[in-house]
Amino acid sequence: MNLNTIFEIQSEEDFTKLALTIFKYQFKNNKVYRSFCTLLNVYPSDIKSIEEIPFLPIQFFKSHHVVSSRDAVQQIFTSSGTTGTATSKHYVTDLSTYEQSYLNAFKYFYGNIEEYTVLALLPSYLEREGSSLIYMVNDLIKKSKKAESGFYLDNLSILKDTLVKLDDKKEKVLLIGVSFALLDLVENYTFNLKNTIIMETGGMKGRRKELIRNELHNLLIDGFGVDKIHSEYGMTELLSQGYSKGYGIFNTPPWMKILIRDTEDPLQLLSNEKTGGLNVIDLANINSCSFIATQDLGKNHVNGSFEILGRFDHSDVRGCNLLI
Repeated sequence: MNLNTIFEIQSEEDFTKLALTIFKYQFKNNKVYRSFCTLLNVYPSDIKSIEEIPFLPIQFFKSHHVVSSRDAVQQIFTSSGTTGTATSKHYVTDLSTYEQSYLNAFKYFYGNIEEYTVLALLPSYLEREGSSLIYMVNDLIKKSKKAESGFYLDNLSILKDTLVKLDDKKEKVLLIGVSFALLDLVENYTFNLKNTIIMETGGMKGRRKELIRNELHNLLIDGFGVDKIHSEYGMTELLSQGYSKGYGIFNTPPWMKILIRDTEDPLQLLSNEKTGGLNVIDLANINSCSFIATQDLGKNHVNGSFEILGRFDHSDVRGCNLLI
């Protein structure tokens, strides 16, 4: 299979054709996914549309070796997890596919990375190994080719000075950070930025009380002096990301799609504007599993965008447990 076709999708027909091809490939080559499908009594000959494809519960990445390739593993990406809990492991056999995915997605939504200075405030991710986010941001920093691009761990005063200097010079800047670290920054300093994109990657990581999105974004908007807050939607188990340019409304690149499942009946998909569990099709994930049932709650909109509305709590996770 020519992997370049993943990033050359031009239409819904292209997406559907390639998704069905990848489903057949993964059914044949991924033992975990094939076992899951056969337990559901689903086989490639049964599948005529992407809505009929089974979605593997994301918890399998914590307990199983989810791979579709016989090539050597080049990188193991791991989730952060909490103390005493199992972490997800994503065995990546082709890092170049991941690199093509995030570079093409960034270009699709924001343009050429070389136009930006990339400042990263990701302390919780830097403090551990195996973060796919750190891998991506580190490469974006390198490819930006800007002297000021880099990671800023605890040196908030230097980051503040750099932000103000670059913004005053009308340089295009991307500040990407985990929520609690961005809040730390605006609690110490006040900004009035005109040429800077503030992008949060979500999560307080146990450092702060969780905030609803509107509350978090309003605090960041006030602190940075910007009109809106951008967001990135990605996870250890995926090789693609969705992006929001404000108001919590996300879009995906052409090789990624979100479907919404019923929380009570995980094999039933819901129509637009109805809240349920997020199923993700990530065609870049060809060497592990492209069809994943996440533990996020959200809804699709008619124009193809989607929202993240929260996570399953323990009482709601029944839908995923039924599949397992």
